[in-house]
Amino acid sequence: MKTAFYNVHKYERASLIKASDNQHELLFLEEGLNENTIKLAAGCKAICIFVADKTTASILRELLAIGIQYIALRSAGYNHIDLNEAKKLGFKVARVPEYSPFAVAEHAVTLMLSLNRQITHAHNRIAEMNFSLDGLVGFDMHGKTIGIIGTGKIGFQVATILHGFGCKILAFDTVENEAIKNNCAASYVDLKTLCNQSDIISLHLPLTSETKYLITKNSIAWMKKGVMLINTSRGGLVDTVAVVDGIKSGQIGYFGMDVYEEEDGLFFEDRSEEILQDDVIARLMTFKNVLITSHQAFLTDTALKNIAETTIHNLDCFEKGITSSNELN
Repeated sequence: MKTAFYNVHKYERASLIKASDNQHELLFLEEGLNENTIKLAAGCKAICIFVADKTTASILRELLAIGIQYIALRSAGYNHIDLNEAKKLGFKVARVPEYSPFAVAEHAVTLMLSLNRQITHAHNRIAEMNFSLDGLVGFDMHGKTIGIIGTGKIGFQVATILHGFGCKILAFDTVENEAIKNNCAASYVDLKTLCNQSDIISLHLPLTSETKYLITKNSIAWMKKGVMLINTSRGGLVDTVAVVDGIKSGQIGYFGMDVYEEEDGLFFEDRSEEILQDDVIARLMTFKNVLITSHQAFLTDTALKNIAETTIHNLDCFEKGITSSNELN
């Protein structure tokens, strides 16, 4: 089946080609999906999109008009597609529900450790021949209380790693995960209690109408002064302006961010020759206690392999008329 892959980056092409094994005709496009690039998929039966591709109702209607029947997502999240409109128009939509919870969990812990032990600052000092240790004091992770917001597969893996460090685990979710209680001695508490008691808070929730701006001025006020906040989930979980204010006041002592609510058109691209137009992220970049990565948490060889294989499996199911567990509608 001929499929147009939007927003394809160099790092993922080899995995997709290998997984396809010449069973599908893959049209790789560097461009993202928008009103101006719909026509690039002409002649295809399916498209495959990434998290930065916004599939609105009007775009879906235009895709249908050029013959697109199937939409494969190279992501677990699906807040970037209008599923209700897709269902009305008869599209089949499938996602990659799991690619590597270990990849994202390990990246979240990497941000914690790097912020705590000031690895970036230490490295930059050494590069300038400054071998002083002044200003680089961190803290022992052992014995600290970690608040895990969202205890699905990724949140569970984060808890497992930190339990191994000797951390106390607090958890918040609408559904309790028995494994995190049994294996990590985690205690489920309400959000305010988690914020009150946690030294580090890590977010692992999907973005929905209920979770948007879960972290706001009010919830930040509940947190311990000097708390470390980590977000490797979805940018919209956090009111970034409120976080900036929290950092300026000292309420937030450290902020690790792999996702950003305004990342579309910014992350995944080389903007080094441009003037940064986003004043909020520009302000964040000035803080020494902030560490930003560009939606990188998923990026391991294992995750890329799993994303590619599941994506090609979804295309196989579309072509054969088989309903898979990965379908969203």
